[in-house]
Amino acid sequence: MQTFGPLRLGTIEIRVPVIQAALSGYSDAPMRKIARQFGCEFALCEVMLDQFVVAVSKRKSRLYFAESDEHPVGAQLMGSEPTQFVRAAQRLVGEGFDLIDLNFACPVKKVLGRHRGGYLMTDPKSALEIVSAVRKNIPDSVPLTIKLRKGFDDSPESRNRFFEILDGAADRGISGVTIHGRTVRQRYEGESDWEFISEVKRHLVEKNRPDIAVIGSGDLFTADVCVQRLSEGIAESRIDGLALARGVIGNPWLFQEISALLRQEPKPTPPNLKEQREVLSEHFRLSSELYGERRAATMMRAFGVKYSLLHPCLEQVRQDFVQVKTAADWENVLEKWYSMHCIALPHELW
Repeated sequence: MQTFGPLRLGTIEIRVPVIQAALSGYSDAPMRKIARQFGCEFALCEVMLDQFVVAVSKRKSRLYFAESDEHPVGAQLMGSEPTQFVRAAQRLVGEGFDLIDLNFACPVKKVLGRHRGGYLMTDPKSALEIVSAVRKNIPDSVPLTIKLRKGFDDSPESRNRFFEILDGAADRGISGVTIHGRTVRQRYEGESDWEFISEVKRHLVEKNRPDIAVIGSGDLFTADVCVQRLSEGIAESRIDGLALARGVIGNPWLFQEISALLRQEPKPTPPNLKEQREVLSEHFRLSSELYGERRAATMMRAFGVKYSLLHPCLEQVRQDFVQVKTAADWENVLEKWYSMHCIALPHELW
């Protein structure tokens, strides 16, 4: 019988080797708390620009986490200049974050144009200067990880730069690397290259660095696929964990399903409408507490659209969530589509 986990990132041990990735516009404290309720033991906050972290005078919503029950929690940073990265990382450690992750992977055009994110995959010297500076200036007890893509493009030169960054970062003290199996140029087109991700783990094992965790990312939308990805390869060179991204926006039940399969248990039945409504209501409540009802109503529209993908009448539900402007609107959508009074659906779905 195959066993899995735990995922070790320096001083942090995660029993179920599946984490929630940093998701711009989504992985705030409410989403992370919902994920924890379904078995996610570790999550990254939204990616933050180093200049933003340095400039804010008080703990803004992006820096917020529930100190009593959200440890361990990680912060992901993006920028272009080592000194700013260091100042931001120190601020985040001071705020109580347990891990710092450096984003060298973001494919957004505006980010690349400012020499941030995925641009750094074209510039190993700058990327490694950032890794060195941050590692030297945060406590040894705080793990440092990096986020990479397969390369900037599919050229041999890009592949060489990838391994230059990986090996250099390993020498400089990172505890793990998350790899999205597409190039920066691909963005989210085509399939994620999981053979490449496995190759990275084999490479680190051959370099006598099996202690550096390799976390795979890309196209993780079902529990069966997730467990398959964790199972691939021989034991000595299997990847160490998964970072769930788009697949868990509006579907925190995925964490629960993966955990069951990893324990060799039957996969839980999909959530019925009552269970979905309970989570939708709780998510809105948490968002309102953090942002206020007015802002929460507009922010939660995007989440509602994602949650609607689990509803039998997903297109109609999606259209109604898009129109939400107030807390009352949100409640009206739930009453219309997630209650026994929903005339479009049989009662057994409730």
